[in-house]
Amino acid sequence: MKKTSSLIPVEKAIETILSQIEPVSTETIPLTSAYHRVLAADAVSAINVPPFVNSAMDGYAVVAADTRGASKEQPVRLKVRANIPAGTAPTVHLQPGEAARIMTGAPMPAGADAVVRFEETSEHISPPAGLSLADDEVLVFKPVRTGDNVRPVGEDIRQGQVVLQAGHRLRPQDIGVLAAIGQAEVTVFRRPRVAILATGDELVDIIEPVGPGQIRNSNEYAQAALVQKYGGEPVMLGIARDTVEDLTAKIRAGLARNIDLFLTSAGVSVGDFDVVKNVLAAEGEMQFWQVAIKPGKPLAFGVLHHQTRQVPLIGLPGNPVASMVAFEVFARPAILKLGGQTNIQRLPLVARLEEDVTNSGRRHFMRGYVRRDGDTFRVTTRGSGVQVQGSGILSSMVWANCLVVVPEETTYLPAGDAVEVWLLD
Repeated sequence: MKKTSSLIPVEKAIETILSQIEPVSTETIPLTSAYHRVLAADAVSAINVPPFVNSAMDGYAVVAADTRGASKEQPVRLKVRANIPAGTAPTVHLQPGEAARIMTGAPMPAGADAVVRFEETSEHISPPAGLSLADDEVLVFKPVRTGDNVRPVGEDIRQGQVVLQAGHRLRPQDIGVLAAIGQAEVTVFRRPRVAILATGDELVDIIEPVGPGQIRNSNEYAQAALVQKYGGEPVMLGIARDTVEDLTAKIRAGLARNIDLFLTSAGVSVGDFDVVKNVLAAEGEMQFWQVAIKPGKPLAFGVLHHQTRQVPLIGLPGNPVASMVAFEVFARPAILKLGGQTNIQRLPLVARLEEDVTNSGRRHFMRGYVRRDGDTFRVTTRGSGVQVQGSGILSSMVWANCLVVVPEETTYLPAGDAVEVWLLD
């Protein structure tokens, strides 16, 4: 067991954790079950999309040169040779002076090289006075150029094109693209299984009455939801009491359930009893850190030994807000990497502070509420009764929609200054 007494930077802690994390194994699943899963292999199209030249509009397929000079005063008269709905294969071959009525998505007939919209023909515009029109004729009131309103082969996707890369988390639009190229099954990383264990004699489950000196076990439930949010499968182990026997039994029971990552909460700070630290060290190789972060300074990391496997463990602090903040900073990237996701960086957002804030020399993740104000974002760290940024005030996380990141070297920021914001919603 290695103890680090001096404060270590947040980036160093994250780097150390991620260096011990490898993606989990893969599985092949139906496309209908693939939403929010992470691709384990590039998706390569075997076809062109669209596979044939087709109309981008409801209108008339024409030879573009025939429409030259067309206007409302002097429309071009064309003979209608066919009506082509979507889903049919046209057999007509247009000659100069001819047109085919065509629907969106229908294949273009041979000889045609443009489409005139219905709105620019006699279907929508009355012929000029004195101009008669046969049933098999159409008037064109606006010229088109070759290629107008026509979708070429492969306009969307080319055969052999990588449409989605491995490591990408699938969104609804990605599911649509995979369906378009005929990929009924996809190979994805399986969901990482994350064990969650709360420790402490003071904890009771949510259905139990609270006695003197006791609190309900909120950490386990909040962390289970966070695991799901970031693509993992939570394995809830309940509460481990502050005894060597109970904690050891709970850890071993969790490891026996094919766990990819172990999360504990409480028992890793300087002032805690040594039961948790000693048991974790006995079951593996652990480091106990004091990280330059607020809230959540105490953090444990290491590996637990289970048969031939090494299972990484992150020991989060016990206070509920500190536990959730530490999860966002340290456990979130670990779970994303376990799940095969390659882009684990947060999208940066900059907002203007609505009040002065002070800092004590650690990187402070303050609970905040960010809103759009015209072309800028503004953020407050106070509101809805939240006036204190305490690590035990879980309701502040309910009010907050972001974390305001105050750098460790910054001790004071006046209202109006720009700050980095991490969106929670």
